[in-house]
Amino acid sequence: MDPKRITEQSVAGNTTAFSEQNLDRLKAIMYEHKVQAGANLFWEGDDADKLYFLKRGRIQITKATDEGKELILYVYESGDLLGQIDPFNDSKHSFSGVAVEDSVVGVLQQKDLEVLIWQHGDLAIEFMKWMGLTHRLTQTKFRDLMLYGKPGALCSTLIRLSNTYGKPEGENILITKKLTHSELSDMIGATRESVNRMLNDLKKQGVLDNENGYIVIKDLAYLQGICRCEHCPKDICRI
Repeated sequence: MDPKRITEQSVAGNTTAFSEQNLDRLKAIMYEHKVQAGANLFWEGDDADKLYFLKRGRIQITKATDEGKELILYVYESGDLLGQIDPFNDSKHSFSGVAVEDSVVGVLQQKDLEVLIWQHGDLAIEFMKWMGLTHRLTQTKFRDLMLYGKPGALCSTLIRLSNTYGKPEGENILITKKLTHSELSDMIGATRESVNRMLNDLKKQGVLDNENGYIVIKDLAYLQGICRCEHCPKDICRI
C-alpha cells in the first residue's frame, strides 16, 4: 500500500443535533481563541463556564490518574463542540483539554449561551439533544474501559478508530491515522508492553494487519464480539 494514497477520513462533527440556523446563532456569539500544539485549552479543576467549538485542529480530553498517567478519553476534531457546563450549579472541569496540533476554537461563554437559549426555544431543545449525545458517549466509553478488561477496551478503541478514521479497502478497514502503541495504551489505561502483546495476538489470529505503520482491521466482527459491541451509531461510537 502506498502511503501517499492514504487520506485521513473522519466522521462528521458532533453538532448534528443543531439545525444550520441554530448553529449559526451559536457561532455568532463566539469569540476566537488560538491554542498552540501541546498547550492546554483548559485544565482539570478550572471553572466550567464555557463551551468550545473546534474550528480547526485537534483537541484531546485527558484525565490524570493517581499514578500520574494521562488517560486519553476523547479526541475532538474540526466541527466538534466540546466542554462541560452544569446548568444548575457552578462546576469545575473534570478533565483537561490539550491541543494535539495548532488549533483554533470559538469560545461560547455560559452567560451568553443562556441568553440565546432563553430567546430561542428550538435551540434549547437541540442543546438538550447535544448534551444527551455527549453523556451517552461518556457512558459507553467508561463501559468499554471498565467491563471487559484491557482486551475489550482495546477492541472497542479499534472499532471507534475505524468509525472515526476508517477507510474501506475491499473487505478490510484501513485506519488512516497512524497511532503509536504508547498512544493506544493511553487510550485504554494499559502499559505499552501489554498493548504491543495484545496487538501481536490479534495479528496472529488474522484479525489485524499492519501496512506501512497503519492498522488494518481484517475481522471487525471478532473485535465486536470481544467488547460485546452494542452497534451504537457512529456519532456515539467514535474516538
